[in-house]
Amino acid sequence: MPELSPCGAIARRHDPDRFFCALFAPAERREALFTLIAFNHELARAGEVASNPLIALMRLTWWREVVEHAVEGRPARKHEVAEPLHAAIRDGSLDAEGLIAMTEAREAEMEEEGIASTPALHAYLRGTAGGFAVVTGRLLGAPPAMLPALQQAGMLYGLAGLLRAVPALVTQGRCLLPRDAVDPHEVIADPAVAGPTIAHLAATAPARPSLRGLPRNAIAAALPLVLARRDLQQLARGVEVRRGVMDRLAVVFAAQLSAR
Repeated sequence: MPELSPCGAIARRHDPDRFFCALFAPAERREALFTLIAFNHELARAGEVASNPLIALMRLTWWREVVEHAVEGRPARKHEVAEPLHAAIRDGSLDAEGLIAMTEAREAEMEEEGIASTPALHAYLRGTAGGFAVVTGRLLGAPPAMLPALQQAGMLYGLAGLLRAVPALVTQGRCLLPRDAVDPHEVIADPAVAGPTIAHLAATAPARPSLRGLPRNAIAAALPLVLARRDLQQLARGVEVRRGVMDRLAVVFAAQLSAR
């Protein structure tokens, strides 16, 4: 593989699942997809590295302004992700409206009382991981009629990722599980408390969408659903998810099947 750009390196290091799926995108679209993955990582970091919700919201506002500056034709901010993001918006590769929607969806993480209910959790994930899938679909030329299915697929990948990340979030003093399912404060005090809730949320996840008819050039937008399906099945059984070679083979098989 050629040497990766800074955004490609960020994608591979911090979001290896989506990075691997991006390798099945058309070569001329991969760099923009790496940039999108890096942008999404920066949005996720807002809540991870900020010392309080206000600072996290300020970080999100900074990234929203990066997008708005590109739309307005203003100079790009000096940043290893902001500059290529600015360029990808300017050349029409990445959808500015979708990027702003992804940014706004992250604000739910900053609510002091947390996420109130399971429907609210699903709505948050449709905006974040689902929004990512929609922007990816547009980048890869998916028909507009397929975007709702891609958003649902992205939401399911986001749900699996959030459930897998519960222990890591607890180390940051955070819990994004819905309050109608478990007390976040109890989870932060003892992550084992979340076990039954994680299994229940995985077992009762919304139905997988039909992606039949998705063009071959857009298949990379749907491939994370392959991983989500496998992860949710394990989480529903109370099994810890460990990413391995069989997961990658499942993605490769799905990509090859779509090419027939």
